[in-house]
Amino acid sequence: EILKRSLIHKCCDVFNTDQGVQFTSKDFIQVLLDHGVKISMNGKGRALDNVFVERLWRSVKYECIYLKKPETVDEAREVISEYFDFYNHRRPHQGLGGLSPADIYLAGF
Repeated sequence: EILKRSLIHKCCDVFNTDQGVQFTSKDFIQVLLDHGVKISMNGKGRALDNVFVERLWRSVKYECIYLKKPETVDEAREVISEYFDFYNHRRPHQGLGGLSPADIYLAGF
C-alpha cells in the first residue's frame, strides 16, 4: 500500500532492492510494472551491494535524526533536507581526503 501511494507522484524511474521475499512477490513487482518503473535487484547473496547507501543512512540517523528528533513528517523533511545540504556541501568526508562530495564534483574528479 505504501508503494502504491508513493508512486502516485511518479517519484522514480528505477526501483532498486535486494531479493527479499517482499520485493520479489508477484504483487509488489506488478505495482512497479503498472507504474512503468524499471526493476533493479542486487545479486543474490550480495550483501555488500548496498554498503554505501547503508553507510549514508547510518550517518543520516546518527548525525541528524537522533539529534534533532523531528516529531512530524514536515519536520523530518526539513531536517533531512538541511542535513543532505550539509552532507553534500559542507561536511568533510574522510574517504574524500576531508573534502565534501560537492568539492569533488566541482573539481571534476
